[in-house]
Amino acid sequence: MTVLYSAEMAGLAAVPVSLPSGGIVDGNVRVKRATITLATQTTSDTIVIAKAKEGESFLYGVITSSATLGASATIAIGITGTTGKYRAAATFTTANTPTLFGTAAGAATLAADEEIFITIAVASLPGSGTLVVDMYFSAT
Repeated sequence: MTVLYSAEMAGLAAVPVSLPSGGIVDGNVRVKRATITLATQTTSDTIVIAKAKEGESFLYGVITSSATLGASATIAIGITGTTGKYRAAATFTTANTPTLFGTAAGAATLAADEEIFITIAVASLPGSGTLVVDMYFSAT
């Protein structure tokens, strides 16, 4: 039987053994919460929701909204140059239901600080309600 190692555990097979980063294994979980009052934000708007620090690793995010964002409006969560790094542009049509999001591309340990924002596309957001975005990161 072959013993295989995940990317994070590959150092355990090396001689000498190297331990995985504390930001990935046995790290502390940090949450970054953004609460947005919906006010017909338009497709030309971006909404800054978090500042991630070098060395942190994205785990997952949770979106909850008191109102549906409509069948047309899409939101992406990312950074300059990669607006869908953490959540690809998609609609959000379920009110008051926490919904997980994340991408494999967003899971790498950050090499530099990042300003994370929502990009709105296709149509404006609703004129009332509250949108909450929680992003979970691990760090040493």
